[in-house]
Amino acid sequence: MSPLLPRPLKQSFAIRKATVADCAAILECLLTAFAPYRESYTAEAFSDTVLTPDTFRHRLSDMSVVVATSSAGEVVGTVAYKVLKNGEGHLRGMAVNPEWQGSGLSTSLLETAEDELSKAGCKTITLDTTEPLNRAIRFYEKNGFQPTGKIGWFFGMPLIEFSKPIGG
Repeated sequence: MSPLLPRPLKQSFAIRKATVADCAAILECLLTAFAPYRESYTAEAFSDTVLTPDTFRHRLSDMSVVVATSSAGEVVGTVAYKVLKNGEGHLRGMAVNPEWQGSGLSTSLLETAEDELSKAGCKTITLDTTEPLNRAIRFYEKNGFQPTGKIGWFFGMPLIEFSKPIGG
């Protein structure tokens, strides 16, 4: 979508569980969403973020993955989540096609993951993000996530942990 064209007032989408058949579309969504940050990432961190067919299949076997699809059936967003120990759920790989950012799709993906993790008995959700993703950090903070103070290492980049209580 050209930045000069007005954004449609309401874009319709549906959220569903991802399948192996969604692999190419999810990889394209991840690549499109993270392309503006490629130069801010190490090569290894970027590759791990946008996945490969093999790492996607591993994620799909290890985590629940959902996709948002447009009315035309194209994958325009995704997020993965997993139940961990001690009532913790974890989010990973949230991405929204830039043309769909600001449409409410990100919030719907986040709410879907939160609802599923809450149903599974999770009381806290964590996620990790990197410093270049300022817009994502603002989005997460707006949605109740706060930095925990834990900083990890992600292929040569600081990885900042955020958490949020749920199901309370």
